[in-house]
Amino acid sequence: MTKHPILLSRNEDYGFFRTLTVCPQRDRRSSEVWSLASRLIAEAIHADSEDEMIGIRDFLDSRMGRHFADDVVGNMTGCNIWLEAAIASAIRRWQDWRIDRKTEREHGIPAGLPYLTGWVQHFAVTAAMDDAH
Repeated sequence: MTKHPILLSRNEDYGFFRTLTVCPQRDRRSSEVWSLASRLIAEAIHADSEDEMIGIRDFLDSRMGRHFADDVVGNMTGCNIWLEAAIASAIRRWQDWRIDRKTEREHGIPAGLPYLTGWVQHFAVTAAMDDAH
């Protein structure tokens, strides 16, 4: 896997960043939480390009990133585990889920892909298409 820099949030008022910022259970600064989540997601999906890092950033900044953050917070509060384990657990769960036919029709993400991988790729492709215009 090629090492690409972690990209900073472009939407600190929403998505993953905001949800973890207001979470009293987090054990480090929001920017550190963001970097940790980005790195762990990159490792889990075998991100090896700058485009995939953009996809990770845009995923975390999105409504889907807020849902992912809700899962992380739920792991910390409900399972009484620390942040890194909570993020890793959410990643495993999201990777175990699969993109369904409805999501494929609505968003163009191929059915059967791991859920997290599919959404990160969706945001990477969307960003690349936006850059092309």
